[in-house]
Amino acid sequence: MSVSIDTQSDFIANYIKNNKNYGNSEMQIILLTSQLNSLQSHFEKHKKDYHSKRGLLKKVVKRRKLLIYLKHSNINAYNELIEQLGLRK
Repeated sequence: MSVSIDTQSDFIANYIKNNKNYGNSEMQIILLTSQLNSLQSHFEKHKKDYHSKRGLLKKVVKRRKLLIYLKHSNINAYNELIEQLGLRK
């Protein structure tokens, strides 16, 4: 179940305002999630765009690895981020 795009963009805007550190794993996960959401709308129009699909899969793998790292390093931040972004059930 995913969160609406408006809610996600509000959360991203609030998180960016409070945290200017773009290098931390939470921020990278948020930015990758917003990029993935925009790519999903691209694929609804362009179903056979295989070159962009490769880029999408690379971003998914990068986000998955960052989520695993965050889960092992800071479980509270991981749970909060998952809840806010609506990534897991």
